[in-house]
Amino acid sequence: MSDEQRSPASPEPGGGASGGPERRGPEPEAIRFFGTTWLHHDGGYGLRRAGVAVGSLVLAAAGAVVLRFAFQGLEIADVGPFVGILVVAGFAICSALAFRRTWDGFVRPRDPAAESAADRSAQSLMFIGFIGSLLAYFCRSLVEAPGEKLCRAEYAAACERHERRRSSRTGNPAARKPRPKKRR
Repeated sequence: MSDEQRSPASPEPGGGASGGPERRGPEPEAIRFFGTTWLHHDGGYGLRRAGVAVGSLVLAAAGAVVLRFAFQGLEIADVGPFVGILVVAGFAICSALAFRRTWDGFVRPRDPAAESAADRSAQSLMFIGFIGSLLAYFCRSLVEAPGEKLCRAEYAAACERHERRRSSRTGNPAARKPRPKKRR
């Protein structure tokens, strides 16, 4: 049955009798470009990884060409070797820092309290070092979906918490026999 044919009151496929979705456990978090295909490596996961790897490498190369044109503009303006060295060093340092920051985002959970102030201060650095960020995407997509390791760890922990809560609530609590009161 298509979405147009389904009435608003009819339950969704796999849903419960009340029309809402069944509570089966935690839902995996979607990753950019991959959705939830990272969980079981299905739905074109391999092709998506290859596409992300090729796309990020092509974009990094295009960014390098654009930076080369900008550097040629500095040479034409005859600003001197000192400014040229500063520009190259600035882009190299910003790219290295952006690479590291992007890579850390794939493997370590971020602290939400410290994230807002640090993100605002690092936005310009990440913008200048965009090539490093794209190269981090390329390198990580050779191994796995960027961010898959972190999402898999969070999902496993959520499944474990769900299973512990579910196993501790066995039976009907109203049908249990009352425990005898302790005498003092």
